[in-house]
Amino acid sequence: MEIIRASVLGFCFGVRRAVDLAEKALCENKGKKVYSLGPLIHNESALAELNKKGLEIIEEDDVESIPSDSVVILRAHGVAPVIINILEQKKCKIIDATCPRVKASQKMVEKYTYDDDFVIISGDKNHGEMKGIAGYASKNFLQIQNAEDAAKLGFSLLEGKSVILMSQTTYSEAEFSKIEQIIRKKVKNLAVMNTICPATRERQEALVELCQKVEGVLIVGGKNSANTKRLYQTAQKYCQKAAHIQNAEEIPEEFFTLEKVGITAGASTPDAIIDGVEESLGR
Repeated sequence: MEIIRASVLGFCFGVRRAVDLAEKALCENKGKKVYSLGPLIHNESALAELNKKGLEIIEEDDVESIPSDSVVILRAHGVAPVIINILEQKKCKIIDATCPRVKASQKMVEKYTYDDDFVIISGDKNHGEMKGIAGYASKNFLQIQNAEDAAKLGFSLLEGKSVILMSQTTYSEAEFSKIEQIIRKKVKNLAVMNTICPATRERQEALVELCQKVEGVLIVGGKNSANTKRLYQTAQKYCQKAAHIQNAEEIPEEFFTLEKVGITAGASTPDAIIDGVEESLGR
């Protein structure tokens, strides 16, 4: 069997930074609990390893339960300012692992909604990144899920306003383009800020290229990872066989019968898990 990896796959800069900060915090606070507000990253295997070292996940809704003077990591997806205020009042040591690109989106929303512009942001309303960004909006802020939502917008509320269009950093480029086309027809003064992370685009492009070379492709990553799900959707379009797996144990039997298998991985997938998938295929 020939195994071919995508030219770009696995940890992105923001995720690697978050994991490195967590590892450092755990090392410096041995014997003491270190908390992560929500899953640090969207990969269950990586979280399990961090948990063994002392990382405890606390959901944002339960932030009040964190003991005073605790060490708390703000995950790569970021959190709303109100959460940070609670932690500061508890005199917690805050380690900010928010992805720099997510932080840029937070600042953008804070600036434009304060300046009386209207911000529309596309993405998964239930995703941690979107919830955190929404917390920075002072007014004139709207979240939409997809192009269908954009088509249903009541554009009368946007009359006379400068409108800023943004998106979740892991959002689909194709869907964002559809949304832009819909809104541009209705809004005269529209500024489009493409806040989709290049890492998302690079992995998508590398996957499309990979699909031309193989009979089947394995997409390795957490089931809750937005960018991994989108990689799987793309693989289904461009490759005859595609499977979304979390680790080597989940490789479908049919892939062991193929002559050429491709591997790609979401931005939250550790190198060790990718290596494990390749080793299993090669046995």
